[in-house]
Amino acid sequence: MNSDDFGHVHESKHADSASQDPASLAALGWQPFFAEQISVDVLSETPPARVVAVHRSGLQILGVGLDETLPPCADVTVGDWLLLDRTQPRSSRILSRKTLIKRRAPGTDRQVQLIAANIDTVFIVTSCNQDFNLARLERYVALAFEAGITPVMVLTKADLVTDRPIWIDAARSVSDRVPVVALDARGDDPQAKLSPWCQPGQTVAFLGSSGVGKSTLTNALAGNEAIATQAIREDDAKGRHTTTRRELHLIPGGCLVLDTPGMRELQLADAASGIAETFEDIETLSTHCRFGNCQHEREPGCAIRAAIEQGQLEPARLQRWRKLLAEDRFNSASLAERRTKDRAFGKMVKRVIKEGKSRREC
Repeated sequence: MNSDDFGHVHESKHADSASQDPASLAALGWQPFFAEQISVDVLSETPPARVVAVHRSGLQILGVGLDETLPPCADVTVGDWLLLDRTQPRSSRILSRKTLIKRRAPGTDRQVQLIAANIDTVFIVTSCNQDFNLARLERYVALAFEAGITPVMVLTKADLVTDRPIWIDAARSVSDRVPVVALDARGDDPQAKLSPWCQPGQTVAFLGSSGVGKSTLTNALAGNEAIATQAIREDDAKGRHTTTRRELHLIPGGCLVLDTPGMRELQLADAASGIAETFEDIETLSTHCRFGNCQHEREPGCAIRAAIEQGQLEPARLQRWRKLLAEDRFNSASLAERRTKDRAFGKMVKRVIKEGKSRREC
């Protein structure tokens, strides 16, 4: 894992009986994609284990006959598969990820924050109330597309509104490639309506702001109330934080569900292709502009301006597209600058160490 923090393996006291004895690697989401990366000999010498929880104090891993805790490591995130080296845990190998959700970390240090790895489907959760925000939904969809994950929009609290079709149509306006499911998170709806994506061995994630029902949905799929939930604030329909860490829950006889804390800030970086897929309608229109470098302002023959004038495209959607593109370019450039500085610093450290050794040898 290329980290000196992995010096010890600690026995876990994980209490989830469903995860203490997984039926097989397949139950934990093992797929041919991961098996193709290793040989049979390697598999027997270093057993595969999946990171199912990230705590401040360490990483919870599960495998066949494995339920242990490793020290934390910045390069590892929930959902990762690793080959556990019991004699030298620091040498445990992280398998290549099938998918990866990441964002620019909050703050000014210009770093990438890993959210989760190897997710098959992401449920983008929002409520049919004041929490509903098209700009936020577009960000989550772009994040999913960029990661190569199947996105599904889930509208909770649909049982509390009388104009459900209006909310569904608004969600569908984000992308015609993303299914929209409206449900009551507290009843039988989640198991019935989300079952096509929640098959055994699949890993799904609930993403969205606090209080929209992510933990409630996880409980509904699990058939219990293992995860604490709280009601929203009545004055502004804002949610309270209930989940405080990213953790995979193994649903008996079903999928693995990632429950995450609500993200107050979601800054996109290196997500140009995801944005293009989310705004496929605008990207397609732009190919019909008279000029290849059209800025879609006052240029003659602009297909996008024509679509707005004809009522085929909302001006607000164009503005949100521009905002995301500008944000992604800025953050991508900032992260590239940070990586360049980190490489330069690493080279300087190696040079100083080498010069120090030379002086001692003399």
